[in-house]
Amino acid sequence: MPFVIALLVLLVELTPAHVVYTGPLLVATPALAAVTMGPQGTLAATGVAVGVSVTTATYNHAWGGQQVYTNFLALFLVSAASFMTSRAARTRQENELNQVRRIAKAAQEVLLRPVPDRLGPVRAASMYLAAETGAQIGGDLYDVVQTRYGVRMIVGDVRGKGLPAVRAAAVVLGAFREAVHYEDDLVEVINHCGAALRRDAVVGGAGAGAADGNDALLEGFVTALVAQIPDSPHVEVINRGHPPPQLLRNGAVRSLMPTAPLPPLGLEEFIDGPPGRTDRYPFAPGDRLLLCTDGVIEARDRDNTFFDLPEAMVTMRDHTRQAFLDGLREALLRHTQSRLADDVAVVLLDRREDEGHGSTGGPARGPR
Repeated sequence: MPFVIALLVLLVELTPAHVVYTGPLLVATPALAAVTMGPQGTLAATGVAVGVSVTTATYNHAWGGQQVYTNFLALFLVSAASFMTSRAARTRQENELNQVRRIAKAAQEVLLRPVPDRLGPVRAASMYLAAETGAQIGGDLYDVVQTRYGVRMIVGDVRGKGLPAVRAAAVVLGAFREAVHYEDDLVEVINHCGAALRRDAVVGGAGAGAADGNDALLEGFVTALVAQIPDSPHVEVINRGHPPPQLLRNGAVRSLMPTAPLPPLGLEEFIDGPPGRTDRYPFAPGDRLLLCTDGVIEARDRDNTFFDLPEAMVTMRDHTRQAFLDGLREALLRHTQSRLADDVAVVLLDRREDEGHGSTGGPARGPR
């Protein structure tokens, strides 16, 4: 708008209509720019206004008149005030944004805690990428915990976006972190998570009636996968509608598909028969296990081609865990041209070759 006004003034002054007094219009352009364009836009609008004033004064032979210098003085005062106001507003906005980012980072560290490097018989690493620009957390969740039963982990994905998805992720993680130390059966652990999600949905929809609580369950269900790695060379998995883990062994990748598919958490009414059982797969020293959300396997390029996760795992099979995750991040962003359609959560685990014990007897020691 400031530049449109300046162009309008220029057209008036360079035509027979220049008898119209346009000085106040030019004086207003820096103030308008300060509202929406920031300090740099204010300076640009000021420069344009000065240029138009000089051009029109020269064209109309108005130099020497009191009106011209009065317009320049007013333009200078308004421009200076507009610039200072715009810079103060920008500084305040940046401070508020930095505070929000610090709060989001603290919330992320509480909700998605860093995965320890060593956990009993495995070494672990994790990665989280939020699809929304500037976001720190979203609807994906993960955690890895060392317990008396072995190393237990969860990876999940909440259907939906925004704060409701973050709340559902917090509910599931809280239930997992409580049950994982007391339930010896993985089925009971994941059932505990589902019960907490249903309870939270009912409480959240209680003000509007039970029907709305059921609708909240359907809208906010969570695909989740819970796994356990004991001292013995295998991994136990129960999958509730989540993408299967990927096992890298001897340069080949295998998807650990569930023997009996189950619906996501929150949709237990669709379970027909027993509540599921744990599947067991070999996980020997030297193997690499990757658990991820569908933001990885459903990432698409411009031609709608899905990201090839097994190929990426084979290509980076000799990388360290952190180098692998860094390479995976770069590959995903390159494949999607930095436009992720969904959040990405990845947990990477290597079965240690130096030591096969330590998951239940305290901190494991490395080679001397």
